[in-house]
Amino acid sequence: MRPAPLLPSVAIVGIGLIGGSIGLGIRQRFLAERVIGLDPDPVALDAAVWLGAIDEAKLQPGPWLSELALVVLASPARTLLASAESLRPYLSPTTVLTDVGGVKAPIVAAMSDLRFVGGHPMAGSEKIGVVNASAALLENAVWVLTPTAQTDPEALAAVRRFVEHLGAKPIETSPEQHDRLVAAVSHVPYLVALALTQLIANDHDRDLMMLLAAGGFRDLTRVASGSPRMSRDMVVGNQEAVRQAIKGFKDQLAGLEHLLDDPEALLTLAEGAKRSRDSLPIVKRSLLPARFEVVIAVPDRPGELARITKALGDADVNIKDIEVLGIREAGGAVRLAFESEEQLKIGAQALGEAGYEVRGRTG
Repeated sequence: MRPAPLLPSVAIVGIGLIGGSIGLGIRQRFLAERVIGLDPDPVALDAAVWLGAIDEAKLQPGPWLSELALVVLASPARTLLASAESLRPYLSPTTVLTDVGGVKAPIVAAMSDLRFVGGHPMAGSEKIGVVNASAALLENAVWVLTPTAQTDPEALAAVRRFVEHLGAKPIETSPEQHDRLVAAVSHVPYLVALALTQLIANDHDRDLMMLLAAGGFRDLTRVASGSPRMSRDMVVGNQEAVRQAIKGFKDQLAGLEHLLDDPEALLTLAEGAKRSRDSLPIVKRSLLPARFEVVIAVPDRPGELARITKALGDADVNIKDIEVLGIREAGGAVRLAFESEEQLKIGAQALGEAGYEVRGRTG
């Protein structure tokens, strides 16, 4: 009852938070026959296998890469180009490559002679590592693709289709436009978080300030809790655009300082800022909690949901929630949530006996 996969094989180079989340998304949605993880860290690879993010683990590139339909570069920013270069001797001319890096212009330029499509999912967390990975992290996330005039149209279409089937929302910009935009919405906010935390850390009333720090301060500085090294590399890698964004931010702060003497003008600006902030789109992640859930492969044919619910009903298992993850030409996947670990185990067994392939931690 398993539908045909979107791709025969995918490799993820770099098994961290985003790489692991992509692997989980691929496997939970049955998008590939094989997901191979490539990382120099055996501990990360072991964790990824245990979590179900990858099927196979590799410590080094090799001839096996020539068999792949898609390679996703998810290495840290400082090693991404080096990782890509290490793959070159083994890649097939037909292999499509994409990446998830936060800076696009340098990597797109360096990979322009390959079937490469620059990409950047606008998703993340202050938590790091594959142990914090979740397929839900990518669901409904904006995923920027950065094609150029040299980009193979078929490769672009393949990556766009892949992103859509992961549940994300692809958009396209130029690499340079991407870097300018993320400098303002991601990189400068990180530097602002550093500045605010330093403002407290260096004050002689530091301990009292820490006690007074409420939700607003915590929200503004949340990103400072992420990986310092990864964040540093991201900002430094985009420093030209970041410098321009910092200049604009300084100008805004200077203008606000002057408005302290004009309360009505400050109120007008604050009301406009409120409207802008309130109009930001709300990104809804997974409909289901991560606990007590499984994902099953479902062929695209009439009556499948009825068969699923009947199999569970016959086993006296109650479904707490159900979510269709997407139907391709040959089928898709359905996520089911249960009210307890025991119900999950019984339900998974019943679905397996009914002929469905079940994924998720069921025992």
